[in-house]
Amino acid sequence: MRRRSQAERDAITVEIGYALLSACFLGAVMFATIAGPAAVWDLPRAVDRFLLAAGTWVGGALAVIRVIHVLRRYGRPR
Repeated sequence: MRRRSQAERDAITVEIGYALLSACFLGAVMFATIAGPAAVWDLPRAVDRFLLAAGTWVGGALAVIRVIHVLRRYGRPR
């Protein structure tokens, strides 16, 4: 096993940062899309709670999937 060069370590750091940043953005957009109507309209409490829970779960799940997708794509041999 060889030592990684500074350029390789920097590339990995940038890729991890990109994965996390794009995952946060995707999660926030999906949360706002699903839970947004609860903030805009006067809906029954049960519907509000469901939209907030659904937005949280979908946004979180997609963020995790995005991180995995970006890092696996980066880790493939060229």
